[in-house]
Amino acid sequence: MDTTGTTPLRAVALVCTLSPSPAPSSSHLLAEQTMAALAEHGVTGKTIRIADHDVRPGVKTDMGDGDAWPEIRDTILGADIVILSTPIWLGHASSLAQRVLERLDAEISETDDEGRMLTYGKVAAVCVVGNEDGAHKVSADLFQGLNDIGFSLAPNAVTYWVGEAMHGTDYQDLHKTPEATAGTTATLAANSAHLARRLKAAPYPSS
Repeated sequence: MDTTGTTPLRAVALVCTLSPSPAPSSSHLLAEQTMAALAEHGVTGKTIRIADHDVRPGVKTDMGDGDAWPEIRDTILGADIVILSTPIWLGHASSLAQRVLERLDAEISETDDEGRMLTYGKVAAVCVVGNEDGAHKVSADLFQGLNDIGFSLAPNAVTYWVGEAMHGTDYQDLHKTPEATAGTTATLAANSAHLARRLKAAPYPSS
């Protein structure tokens, strides 16, 4: 069993801001910081901003007619760690985060030769930003969906920042990353990489 962090791991961060590139995004920033923290544990990967792609609504692996999800899905299936990063809108995750979960719902019926979902053995974690309350509620909702779809969650699988209630400051506007958020991001990365390596060494049993 790898206890030194030498087993190569891949990660993908799915950023669910409503703003397409090149618009600045707090959820994109926190996702990139999380990917940088994962890199310290030998994890490589990429960040995908969902708003930059034509991800069709639906609950199939391919909705046809130019749907961008199949290519994104291939990246997810090739990753060991999946990060879902979202802003808070009206107390909830963004509509694009919900769309990602809906598209991932198709994985419930996709299994390997031993009857295991293709997401088994993959670790998920969450990033949440907003200038309103609700980070715990949003992460709880996403955790449940990700777990239903077959992902595993390490302890402290969320990093977040929320500004003072009824103020307009965004995470990307801060002059310095708060120590609490930076520490939580580091813990998320360490625990997620640790769990991903354990699952590669000891896969879940067949159903």
